[in-house]
Amino acid sequence: LGDDSKALSIYEQSLLIREEISDKRGIAGILNNIGELYMDKGDYMIAEEYFLRSLNINKEISDKSQTAINLINIGKINNIQNQYTQAIIWCEKALHIAEEITVIEEQKMACGCLYDAFKLMEDSKKALEYHERVKLLDDSLQAKETAKKLQQMEFKRQVQADSLIREKERLNIQIAHEKEVGKKKRTRNIFLATASLFLILGFGFYRRILFVRKAKKAIEYEKNRSDHLLLNILPSEIAEELKEKGRAKARNYDNVSILFTDFKGFTKISERLSAEELVQEINTCFKAFDAICQKYAIEKIKTIGDAYMAAGGLPVPLDDSVKNTVLAAIEMAEFMISRKSELEKEGSDCFEMRLGIHTGSVVAGIVGETKFKYDIWGDAVNIASCMENSGKTGKVNISRATYELIKEDTTFKFQSRGKIKTRDKGDMEMWFVKMKAGKE
Repeated sequence: LGDDSKALSIYEQSLLIREEISDKRGIAGILNNIGELYMDKGDYMIAEEYFLRSLNINKEISDKSQTAINLINIGKINNIQNQYTQAIIWCEKALHIAEEITVIEEQKMACGCLYDAFKLMEDSKKALEYHERVKLLDDSLQAKETAKKLQQMEFKRQVQADSLIREKERLNIQIAHEKEVGKKKRTRNIFLATASLFLILGFGFYRRILFVRKAKKAIEYEKNRSDHLLLNILPSEIAEELKEKGRAKARNYDNVSILFTDFKGFTKISERLSAEELVQEINTCFKAFDAICQKYAIEKIKTIGDAYMAAGGLPVPLDDSVKNTVLAAIEMAEFMISRKSELEKEGSDCFEMRLGIHTGSVVAGIVGETKFKYDIWGDAVNIASCMENSGKTGKVNISRATYELIKEDTTFKFQSRGKIKTRDKGDMEMWFVKMKAGKE
């Protein structure tokens, strides 16, 4: 308490000085600091008054970064006081401003505030969404910090190089001076100076070699890390094109097999799980799906809440992409059945999943600049979604187009469902597909 009172007294004296010289930016900063002191003490009403005063000044002087910080602090107070809806309003405003001026730290703070609000409201989907954004922003901050450290290392290297040059100049002056002393001392002094110079140069070159090696290792590490992050977002062929040309051209693809999955009763089950348990279970399932996609050389496109989307036949078309997509879907269904059995033995809640596949033409490319991603569009995507919506849990539902391409394959066994009414495409023929006995 003593430290808080002392800090408050200093802030109030500083505030008077800033007001005398009409330093609005300084006034706004001190008001925000005082608000944070009161918030730490638990005087939330007084803290909010100071944050609002700071906010009005920052809006007046168009300081968007500090405006975002004020909004986040008000949102935090609302969260503490169980006013979650108000907290969401303040923190969404802050996030919009932070994204507009591309400040990553304020974006992360705003997403953290929104994650806390939705978590406390037990809105697991929204909490999960902002939890993932906080992790992505944290990765971006770490990358910036690494780049800053590399700049500092380069600056130190330059300082060392400049020092070496100045030392060489000083020695040259000393040698010139020693020449004037006389013949006897001149030979000795030149020898000593030359020897010293070589020692210094040798030591300098040795240090520089060590520095260059360390810098190369650091740069290589960051390059590999950046490449790894890029490959987590984009297919390898698209990532290489983006690195070489700075952009990736959108392309049309025929005979792409689009796979959709969706958990049945997700909302009801998520209400019985904590945010941490929900994220952990979804992560377990999606990590398994990622491994299956890699096994069958199909491309993961994206996840949307509890839905998973992948596609076979792009960015590099393969002859067996349709078959591989169906094999991947069957293996995903088998994983979920096994997972359900495992969780039921433990008495835990478990998901059931529908899967749907359609094969057709799509357009694929990269969208966005700051948070770009690889995506696909086309009527084939909508039909694949219909296949998933019209399916049954634990089964792989395929369209006529997909069936026609694999119906002669002895690996599979098909069950015709006839024409099924869909929400957006009217009546459509569908088949359930599974592995033939003895082919598992």
